[in-house]
Amino acid sequence: MAELTARRVLTAQAVLVGGAVLALLIREIPALVREIRIWRMADLGSGSRHPR
Repeated sequence: MAELTARRVLTAQAVLVGGAVLALLIREIPALVREIRIWRMADLGSGSRHPR
């Protein structure tokens, strides 16, 4: 019986941590999109150096 209770506690903790990570990711999506747009506008990709 104790094993079942411990398993339930671990499952509940995993669900809470997963939910917190998902909420944080959803909250940060607009900032990530904005950063991607900035990088695209700056065109700082791997071959974008100006010739001298």
